[in-house]
Amino acid sequence: MMTDEKRIVLVTGGTKGIGLATAKRLAKNPANFVVINSHRELDDAAQTELEKQFNNPIKIVTGDVAKEDDAKRMIDDLVEEFGHIDVLVNNAGMTQDKLMTRMTETSFKDVLNTNLVGTFNMSKFALKTMQKKRSGVIINMSSIAGTHGNVGQANYSASKAGIVGLTKTTAQEGSLRGVRCNAIAPGMIKTAMTDKLSDKIIKQWEGQIPLHRFGDVENIAQTVEFLVENDYITGQVITVDGGLTM
Repeated sequence: MMTDEKRIVLVTGGTKGIGLATAKRLAKNPANFVVINSHRELDDAAQTELEKQFNNPIKIVTGDVAKEDDAKRMIDDLVEEFGHIDVLVNNAGMTQDKLMTRMTETSFKDVLNTNLVGTFNMSKFALKTMQKKRSGVIINMSSIAGTHGNVGQANYSASKAGIVGLTKTTAQEGSLRGVRCNAIAPGMIKTAMTDKLSDKIIKQWEGQIPLHRFGDVENIAQTVEFLVENDYITGQVITVDGGLTM
């Protein structure tokens, strides 16, 4: 497996949903070699099933982005193996929805740790090695909940709003040595999480969305690819929500 001339791409939370769609899309480009992060170690059957979804070889790494040691190990191991990392997609995330008055401090912190601290941890170590070679791209997954808030998601909204500020600071610091950083703010996207919504709730949301439909994970993957390839965009938050928040 020759990867010396390839762009090394790491997608966190890449085993399902938006992360998997992003990894699959980026892996179609022969210039990329995609590495997928999984929060938990996959058994042989699950790993084989995941690899079957890709036409080109991939690598799977295990680690909790919310843990600084895990984040450092994952980046260090990739740099040791490949010599560099060129693209980091911070997609790993979680939700624990509840009205603020009923939300525990633990629930609030758990979501912030995975979504915001995890993004910081991975970005910190990736940025360090990217700056050494004076090139690289970091893409963070925010949300319209982070730009506009959402009932029952005080923890999630706060984490995704924090990612916006983190993205802009990373872009400013990264630009000193040729590293770009942008964020994507998805709206209502068809995932396992939205599949749990009732038909009534789905119709209510569709009535509020100007394009009258939910987005697809591929819409987000396309945006990631665009931000990877366009080398004159940095420090931006690209909203992909069918016009919901315009």
